[in-house]
Amino acid sequence: MSLFSWLRPAGPSLSGELQQRLQRLPAAPVLGECSLREQRWVVLDLETTGLNLNKDRVLSIGAVVIEDGAIDFSQQFERTLQCAELKLSPSVLIHGLGPSAIANGSDPAQALIEFMEFVGDSPLLAFHAPFDQHMLGRALKDHLGYKLQHAFLDVAEIAPLVCPQANIREAGLDEWINWFKLEVFERHNASADALATAELALILFSRARQQQILSPLNLQQRLSQWRRRQQTPSF
Repeated sequence: MSLFSWLRPAGPSLSGELQQRLQRLPAAPVLGECSLREQRWVVLDLETTGLNLNKDRVLSIGAVVIEDGAIDFSQQFERTLQCAELKLSPSVLIHGLGPSAIANGSDPAQALIEFMEFVGDSPLLAFHAPFDQHMLGRALKDHLGYKLQHAFLDVAEIAPLVCPQANIREAGLDEWINWFKLEVFERHNASADALATAELALILFSRARQQQILSPLNLQQRLSQWRRRQQTPSF
């Protein structure tokens, strides 16, 4: 044992079954040059106890799949995670997950391994993806000792990239839904928000193809270029 090994926090204690399932998870994907339509995408939304990246926790996971250029309603994921010692916050009131639903939720480790099996080797899409990526990554590390390395693309960046004429770069999901006149009948729970994000993403992929952004890799590269332009001060 290393002299300093005691300084490292112990990882989660997992059953043999969970360890085997972790080992069977596919390697994180590298975005390739298949067409946007051919790529299987998992569109994710999380509900959390709050917005603190270091202290708040994941309460629920909702996800849908885009495959063959459409939302595949046969592939959907929804789990509420048990969360001990939950304190009610404004976000809990918004997404409607009360103490009873959370107390009856799934064991976090079980729910998270099931989600990663659902994801497989697909890249992830989310609106304001850095938040979801950080919160999901921390939950996976805390409960499974798993390091999230999947590609995450941000629909909140894709939208102004391919639709600069909208002039609403800092807009939230509701503003983009209204700009495209999408009919969304439910919001503010993980599954409904994932579905709304997927509907928006399909429109954006169509706009991207019109601009010769044809593959996931190409989209990632164009987003990187767009991000650098936004950070360059204009005089």
